[in-house]
Amino acid sequence: MSHTGSCRCGVISADAHGEPFRRAYCHCRDCRKQTGAPVMAFVGFKDEDLTFFGEPQSYRFGGVERVFCGRCGSQIGYRDEELPGRIYLTLGFMDEPQNHPPAFHAFTKRQLPFVELADDLPHFDGFPPER
Repeated sequence: MSHTGSCRCGVISADAHGEPFRRAYCHCRDCRKQTGAPVMAFVGFKDEDLTFFGEPQSYRFGGVERVFCGRCGSQIGYRDEELPGRIYLTLGFMDEPQNHPPAFHAFTKRQLPFVELADDLPHFDGFPPER
C-alpha cells in the first residue's frame, strides 16, 4: 500500500511504500511550537520506505530535525537523532490522514488542560516504553 502526503502549496510531496510503524498524538511543548496547534498527530515511517519529491527545508534544535516546506511553511514532520532511520510525518501533511488514526497519547503530563480528546487510547507521561 502506498501512503502519500504533500504540503499546502504542493511543492513538496512524499510517497511511503512501507507500512507505518507508529501513529500517535504528542502533547509536548516542542510539537506544539512546531505545529502551532495544541496537540500534534503524526505517523512514523522508516526512511528507506519514504521518497520525497521536492526539497524540504529543515532546521535542527537539540537532537530533533524539523522538516517543512520552504515556500508555504507547511510542517512536514521531524526526525529524532535517538531514533535513526525513521521520520515522523504530521497527519496534516498526509493526503489521507483518516488512514492513520493515532494509537496512543505521548507526553500527557504536558497536555493542555482544555484539550479533551474522547478516546480510550493509552496515555503516557513521556515517551511510550518501547521507544
